[in-house]
Amino acid sequence: MWVPIPEAAEHYSLSDDTIRRMISRGEIEARRFGPRLIRVNLESILAGAKPLAVVA
Repeated sequence: MWVPIPEAAEHYSLSDDTIRRMISRGEIEARRFGPRLIRVNLESILAGAKPLAVVA
């Protein structure tokens, strides 16, 4: 599902800047749909998430 950056940030409780940094690092998939319109693939955010190490 392709959503605007602010919606993706709100959905995952992240800032817009964090989403933009993840896009620039290539961690999540984003597409430009016009000169100013950027959409983020929500599924790619979950795929790019790294699990925390479990400390026992």
